[in-house]
Amino acid sequence: MKDAVKFDTTDDGIAIITIDRPETRNALSAEVRAGLFAAWERFENDDALRVAILTGAGEKAFCAGGDLKEMVDKGLKVPPRDMFPVPYDNIELSKPTIAAVNGVAFAGGWMIAQACDLCVASVEARFAVTEVKVGRSSPWASPLIHMIPQRIMMEILLTGKPISAQRAYEIGLVNRLTQPEELIDTALQLARDILDGAPLSVKAARETVMLSTEMGRSAALQAARHSSEHCYNSHDAQEGPRAFAEKRKPDWQSK
Repeated sequence: MKDAVKFDTTDDGIAIITIDRPETRNALSAEVRAGLFAAWERFENDDALRVAILTGAGEKAFCAGGDLKEMVDKGLKVPPRDMFPVPYDNIELSKPTIAAVNGVAFAGGWMIAQACDLCVASVEARFAVTEVKVGRSSPWASPLIHMIPQRIMMEILLTGKPISAQRAYEIGLVNRLTQPEELIDTALQLARDILDGAPLSVKAARETVMLSTEMGRSAALQAARHSSEHCYNSHDAQEGPRAFAEKRKPDWQSK
């Protein structure tokens, strides 16, 4: 994993996962895929880590997508579901993730950026679902309908043409725009904004968003109430109001 994907941590519980193949525009080669699977597993299984940031090495590419040469050599048809590491799809994660997009995020690069909960992008970044340009398909883009308007999604998928980071921000695909040199610091600040919240409350909040995405209004309300009970009944649910009343920082126990 260390050769293709770097895994760094901060003292306050943030994992920084970096695709480190700038010479191939961080394409999703077999070694990169294996590194990402291992990195996500490490993040999920380490209780000290609460938020992950995914980024790419270099200034030109976050991830240029799948390795087209590999696809040709293998005669790849329908990709096996376990081929590409997609957070919250074929990778089970229970913690928040942030994509820090430093350059092009094309095809599979868009796919893994889209899969993260939040996205910070350099003003130099570009996004594209380029599958129509190479005779492939993009079923993984289906969740986009919950992120951006239908006609914008239609144009992006049908034309395969890139959009700028500014346009991605305007349509709601990107949460924060930054100068290139400020990208990781901005992603870290967003991660720390999440860390300020009670861990069980953050978990319940994320589940509420996902339930609301998957279900109709009434079903989502019922499911969200149920998923929030553990949070409401926790020690932290009493600690938060107590700390506020005592004008001090909460001591979250995650229980």
